Parts: sequence; structure tokens; C-alpha cells
Amino acid sequence: MSALRVGVLAYPGCFASEVYGVPDLLTMAMHAAGPDRAGYEVSVVSPRRRVAASGGAALAVSPLREVDVLVVPGFELLPGLDMDAKLAPLAPEVAAIRSHAAAGTAVVSICVGAFLLAEAGLLNRRRATTAWLFADELARRCPDAEIRPERLVVTDKGVTTTAAFSAMYDFALELIRRHSGADVARTTARVALVDDARSSQTPYVDARLLPRSGNDFSHRVMRRLDQNLAARYDLAALSEAFNVSTRTLLRRFADETGRSPLEYLQSARVRRARHLLETTDRTVAGISAAVGYRDPGTFAALFAKHTGRRPRDYRATFRRDAD
Repeated sequence: MSALRVGVLAYPGCFASEVYGVPDLLTMAMHAAGPDRAGYEVSVVSPRRRVAASGGAALAVSPLREVDVLVVPGFELLPGLDMDAKLAPLAPEVAAIRSHAAAGTAVVSICVGAFLLAEAGLLNRRRATTAWLFADELARRCPDAEIRPERLVVTDKGVTTTAAFSAMYDFALELIRRHSGADVARTTARVALVDDARSSQTPYVDARLLPRSGNDFSHRVMRRLDQNLAARYDLAALSEAFNVSTRTLLRRFADETGRSPLEYLQSARVRRARHLLETTDRTVAGISAAVGYRDPGTFAALFAKHTGRRPRDYRATFRRDAD
């Protein structure tokens, strides 16, 4: 098997760590594989002669060349940033991405690098993911794409997208697994202290950081539900509290949030349970009751649906010991 040619597309404002993260893990894989297995030829490429990464660090780049895999790193992005203004100066990079894809190159985005792939038209009629914090924005910009915000890595018809920052290692390990074998990927993960058993970014989602719209009605409903997490869900009583019919409440809430009050309540209960699992010694049964579920089995199933992990597994991973 010949060496796999991997090019990382550097551009102004990209994260330097995401430029070098994948190449560094591939270098570790070559050491783990030994000289008898095919390796990787990695280059940092750009349509520009000089590139400064986020923070002003200068990156050494080579001209664009033919590669087997083109990796597009992410960039600094804050909620509310004018995405069009951010992407407009990157027209040369978008053209390079489009050209490589047309030539049959496998294209991979890291984190919000997915927005450059979207600008190049690569996400149309494809499944994709990105950092959970910006998944809704990507879905708005790509109405023809199926955005999977719970996924760490999504590959669809030669285009791969990943979740935030550290998901570049999930992608790199999968690439190593396919090209060098499962044993090499496993050894590389152990040496680098990288988790090679992750399957979802859902456990890391913090709804408090998600941008919120200015819809007062749904916010007031959410606040009431947040204040009564352990109470039985009663749609009629909730509607009466806001002087509207149940039908009107469901319609207005769905128009403003895209989901039902019950769906919001379930996610709020899971968010509270996550906090209790991370910061207290309370039993799973006790936490279940505290967020409105008398049956711990029902609670555990709902928790796993939302986070991808059973409550005890979640606590084992995310528990924060008190000082």
C-alpha cells in the first residue's frame, strides 16, 4: 500500500492547532506502525504565499498540490458573528476546496471548517456535522443538508465533517484505522492519550451557551418549566398559566423554538441531572426523583437518549471532585 497523501489547507485566521493536530497524530501512527506499513505524506498547503493563523502565528505553507485527502481546519468563531463577512475574504480557499472535490479528492473539515465546505457547495444533499454550538447556524446556511449535531464525525459521499476541535483526533484515528489497521490506531490512541471510543458530542453540549432568540413567550414558558422540573408535566395547567389554549401554546412555542414544551422540559431535566451527576454524590434514583421521574429506568433511558451515555457512565466520565 502506498503512502496516503494528506494536505491541510491553511488560510488566514485558521486555528494553528487544527492545522497541525492531524499531521501530528499521523506522525505518531507511523512510529506505531513501523517501517513495514504504508505511511502518510503530509503537507500544509495554501493558495497564498504567506498565511497567519489565528493569533498572528505565521504558518509555513506549500503551493496547492494533488492529494488524496484535503483537511480544512476551523477558525475563530463567536455566536452572532457575520458569517458572510468572515467567509468573503476566503474565496481563494473556497475555490481550492471546490476544485479538489471536483477532482475526486476526499475533503474533510474540522470543527467550523464545515462552513467553508458549505460555501464551496459540498454539503448540499449530504449529511454533515460541526461544533454543536454552531450546528443551527450551519443548518440555516445549508437547508439542503442534513445536519447531525450529535455526531462526532460524519462521512457522506467523499465529504467528511467533524465536531469541535478535539474531534479532529476522532477523524484522524478513523483514518489511521482504515489506512494502517485497527492495531495501529489503538496504539496511537494509547500513546497520545486520545479517547478512541467516543461516538457522540451530545454529552458535551451546554445549552446555556447556545445563542437564544428574542422570543419572549417561549422564554417565559421555559422559565416556568425550569422552575418546576420535578412537577408532573400538565399541558392544560401550563396553558392556563399563560392564558392561552393548549393548541395556541403548542403552536407559538413550536414557532419560536422548533420543538414542544415537553421536549424542552425533558432536555432541561437532563441538563439538571447532568449537573447533579457531575457535582454531587446523590444516587441515580435520587437524581431521577429530583428531576421528575419516579422510575429510575425511565429516567436512565431518557438520559441515554439525550447524552449517548447511561447516568452512571456519564458520572464516571464527567464527575468533578470538590476541592
